[in-house]
Amino acid sequence: MLDLPLAYLHRPAALGTVNPSLLVLMHGVGSNEADLFGLADTVALDWHVLSLRGPLTLGPRAHAWFEVQFGPTGPRIHEEQERQSRALLTRTIPQAAQQLGIPASRVVVGGFSQGGIMGLSLLLTQPALAQGAVVMHSRLLEQVEPLIAPAAQLSGKQLWVSHGVEDAVIPLSRAQAIRDTVQKLPLNLTYQTFPGGHEIRPAEWEAVRRWLSQVSLN
Repeated sequence: MLDLPLAYLHRPAALGTVNPSLLVLMHGVGSNEADLFGLADTVALDWHVLSLRGPLTLGPRAHAWFEVQFGPTGPRIHEEQERQSRALLTRTIPQAAQQLGIPASRVVVGGFSQGGIMGLSLLLTQPALAQGAVVMHSRLLEQVEPLIAPAAQLSGKQLWVSHGVEDAVIPLSRAQAIRDTVQKLPLNLTYQTFPGGHEIRPAEWEAVRRWLSQVSLN
């Protein structure tokens, strides 16, 4: 049992695994830790999989990392909630890694939609926390861009970005904007698009699994 500030579900690595890695997953708005945990059994057995619950309660079994309002000028986030969630994650993820005996160089964070937003924000602003991030159907927050760490701290970090070409919730242009921003940084970027909308289809997750099996962790 892990002692963490956030509720979670944990699939441990196989007993006897030498140098295990840690994949931290974060759900989208209105969901919970059980959502992406359904993918845990497809992840290689030398990985711990930790699925976290967002701290903001929207309703029964409905949680988020921050509130979003949609208006004529586009989505507007609750900036203080986002800052608080990011700060909470900067405590939670190192605590989980420490309790599992995993160095930050073997940690990958990320998720879907709002969870991917948080994973991307963490990697870019707190690169000492993880070696990589999986960002699915997400975007880079304008509020986070000024906080991106110096290039030297991002050197060699691994980033997966994928998106649905028909995504009507977070348009494909948002993923393209992530790509254009991080291409200016010394990150190792893998960028892919897939048929479909705001959802993780089997082909996309299979590609993520292949990336995880090949990603360079120390």
